[in-house]
Amino acid sequence: MTAAPDAPAPWAATPERGSGAALRLMVRIALGLGWRAAHGMLFPVTLFYLLSSPAAQKRAVRRYLARALGRDARWRDLWRLYFCFASTMLDRVFLLTGRRAGYQVEVTGLEMLRDAAARGQGLVLLGAHMGSFEALRAVGGEGASVEVRMLMHTDNAGAADALFDSLDPTRRASVIALGRPEAMLEAREVLDRAGVVGLLADRAVRGDRTVRVDFLGHPAPFPGGPMTLAAILRAPVVLGFGLWLGPRRYLLRFEEFAPGIDLPRDRREAALQEWLARYADRLSEVCREHPYNWFNFYAFWGEDR
Repeated sequence: MTAAPDAPAPWAATPERGSGAALRLMVRIALGLGWRAAHGMLFPVTLFYLLSSPAAQKRAVRRYLARALGRDARWRDLWRLYFCFASTMLDRVFLLTGRRAGYQVEVTGLEMLRDAAARGQGLVLLGAHMGSFEALRAVGGEGASVEVRMLMHTDNAGAADALFDSLDPTRRASVIALGRPEAMLEAREVLDRAGVVGLLADRAVRGDRTVRVDFLGHPAPFPGGPMTLAAILRAPVVLGFGLWLGPRRYLLRFEEFAPGIDLPRDRREAALQEWLARYADRLSEVCREHPYNWFNFYAFWGEDR
């Protein structure tokens, strides 16, 4: 296990592209013209961002895609990943403002959430920077009738997050900000109400200890914090992925992961590595099934550092 308390998270070193004013203008155009016109705008926008993205970013994306696809990544593969990301960002605008007409959402594993809620049992949901977590969050108000709160570090929130918060005032309330003494108490209260506490477990933040485990055939650093928090919360753990399948089409997949995360004191670090390896194995499988849905646009394996 390696600790990096003084080093910035590698993804945080990548500046956010697009000013707040430009993003607000794009949202006004999208909502004013409607989804079809906004979707058509994604083609030139994606082309611009792909052509203007830094060489190091494109190199990192190619490396990920080659490992997920099992072959060298072509230019059209980069296009598909960038376009998928842009599509999920556009869909956020419409989902957050309640404009859900025309969306086709297939859900698997929802019975786990319903059964747990019926038993009065809270769940920890481990996700990743994959597809749309906003689509997963929408399930809380449709069909599952469960409270969904996210445990997140909010220090790195940028212009896009501020814009999305303005589109849906309840979005900020759905986040439990880590780094505050009361954060774990709030999470525990959600679980006691048979709610769901979500964590994104594939990206380290400043100060997070990382553990190198196999991911897509190569050792990669995964943060130990989310799995440790899941162990502290002492609740059953499920995996959740909101996968983009095409224009306004999503697959929301919920899967059993563990009845609980146990990190015995006498072998805590070995147990943590075992749990992270299990999570990384499953994430690898999903990345191979849906390679254009994973949105970590930096040197995830650390080769460029």
